[in-house]
Amino acid sequence: MPDRYANRRLIESLDPVHDHQRIMKVSSGYEFPWDYVRSLEFALFKTYCVPSISGLLARTGEFERRAQQRYDDTALLMAELVDNGYDSPRGKEALRVVNRLHGRYDIANDDMKYVLSTFVYEPIDWLERYGWRPLTTQERLGAFHFYRAVGARMAIRDVPEDYDEFRAFKQAYEEREFVYHATNRRIGQYTLDLFCSWYPAPRAVTSRAVVALLDDRMVRAFGFTAPPPWLGAFERQALRLRARVVRHLPPRRTPRLTNDPRNRTYPGYPSGYQPSDLGAR
Repeated sequence: MPDRYANRRLIESLDPVHDHQRIMKVSSGYEFPWDYVRSLEFALFKTYCVPSISGLLARTGEFERRAQQRYDDTALLMAELVDNGYDSPRGKEALRVVNRLHGRYDIANDDMKYVLSTFVYEPIDWLERYGWRPLTTQERLGAFHFYRAVGARMAIRDVPEDYDEFRAFKQAYEEREFVYHATNRRIGQYTLDLFCSWYPAPRAVTSRAVVALLDDRMVRAFGFTAPPPWLGAFERQALRLRARVVRHLPPRRTPRLTNDPRNRTYPGYPSGYQPSDLGAR
């Protein structure tokens, strides 16, 4: 039987400051690929609770016309950084695309910093609730140092040097900025419709299931109708049950990052594509 905890021991032997790129690739690509994808979906969803962010997305019209492609672009560009390294040729190309897209708009530094924080802490929070094993200290700090380095390459200013300080910034920002606005509802509904399109269940059922996993502050900021509490409790229990099953599966032998065959907009990615092919023109 393959050793289910070999990757954890490898991660624990690494330094989260100097080895954060390797830690991120092993943790997100081998240990928790499904959980990282789900948690980052909800992380992006969470950013749309901020009127300044949802307002910008509404003005571009991209989520209204090409929600799936915009979602795939974001997922693939971030995956390039983890899979190949942010200073690799493909990683640098992905960052140039990200910076080009953001450079078209006047985006507040705190908004950029907040989005960056969700990439650190939303997967950590998800995995602490639903991961098949507890996260190591190296994984939590490795994610922090990885995205802090990415933030520096995106010219995001004043990202704290301390893990707890950055989390405190995220929490304070959400308390201050999560308020209802019509553009929150508009972009939130486009995103909810996108999530629903991925599953064969009736849209009304899938929609209620997704909203049931949002926290109360998010539901209010979007102006959604809160589903009955039992639905969220049922889903959370199902996710914990899944974790128990995954714990007994053999370890992955290949990472699932940019090579995910289920990419909807770019089938078979990355064969035949470059990071510069991604993003709105």
